[in-house]
Amino acid sequence: MAYTITESCVACGLCKEACPVEAISEGDPIYTIDPDKCIDCGACAGECPNDAIVAG
Repeated sequence: MAYTITESCVACGLCKEACPVEAISEGDPIYTIDPDKCIDCGACAGECPNDAIVAG
């Protein structure tokens, strides 16, 4: 199951930089993860300073 970004996102961009498959893009107002590209590695969640990225 792909990771998702919650409303706690402050659009800092750290998750986008950490994603090895470029599954994260800027959204309005929060970033979004493309579930078809996400490989469930968790790299983005480890970089998020607000714990805004959750599995599933």
